[in-house]
Amino acid sequence: MLKIAWSPIYKYELPENHRFPMIKYELLPEQLIYEGTVSEQNFFHPKPVSEEIILQTHEKTFWDKLKNLTLSRKEIRAIGFPLSENLVRRGTHIANGTLQAALFAQEFGIAMNIAGGTHHSFTNRGEGFCLLNDIGIASNHLINNNLSNKILVIDLDVHQGNGTAQIFRNNPKVFTFSMHGAKNYPIRKEKSDLDIGLPDKTEDDFYLKILRNTIPALIENVQPDFIFYLSGVDVLKSDKLGRLHMTLEGCKERDRIVLEASHKNEIPVAVSMGGGYSEKISTIIEAHANTFRLAQEVFF
Repeated sequence: MLKIAWSPIYKYELPENHRFPMIKYELLPEQLIYEGTVSEQNFFHPKPVSEEIILQTHEKTFWDKLKNLTLSRKEIRAIGFPLSENLVRRGTHIANGTLQAALFAQEFGIAMNIAGGTHHSFTNRGEGFCLLNDIGIASNHLINNNLSNKILVIDLDVHQGNGTAQIFRNNPKVFTFSMHGAKNYPIRKEKSDLDIGLPDKTEDDFYLKILRNTIPALIENVQPDFIFYLSGVDVLKSDKLGRLHMTLEGCKERDRIVLEASHKNEIPVAVSMGGGYSEKISTIIEAHANTFRLAQEVFF
């Protein structure tokens, strides 16, 4: 069964100027159920991740400032959201959603989080709408509990996974791969184990050719026993923050390449949704829904 992390707190209400991208966390589950891709039975509701697990990835000083709401104005500005107790609590639910999805993926082959992909969160700070790094937290939990010996992070959000790269910079058990817009945020990029920066206006054919050549070679060379996939849909031409020119069909094929490679090689995969900022919310929902449809098609 496809297990999907979702919690009502994912729908956390933000001020009007921040609210638009957040509505997808409410609409996406409704769409998936309405069309019959999943049912209520597919969803699980993660509790907050424990402080002990958070501190396996994030520095205590940073976590203390987050939970006590004592970040400086500069630190809050870098995150991009107004800091609040509910926002921090939301981050702990999301992180545990990805962690629990990873455990379900080891049982069922794949599991997913309606949210997640908070890859701009570093060990000691947050950036770009990201407080706690869900893939970082889940990866360290698997490694520290001897549930994985080699993890491959496939980050295909349009923005480089700078926080994830920093977290695992000196960890040979986690290989970080990010394919992103070369000139997009963040301006100052970290060094992943493999970075592929794409030019502005990259279209489907060029993107998919690179990915088809890269994923099989990575799996062969890295020999992972677990994959985290960040499937941001901000690669679309319609995305307000993306700068690439992919179509919905191209984005779906991107997902197929990753999921079929995982299934073929019998590597469990946990999927986080990442970004999506197209003008029409229907475009965002359709692009994300394609990832869930493919998960059912490929694995079940």
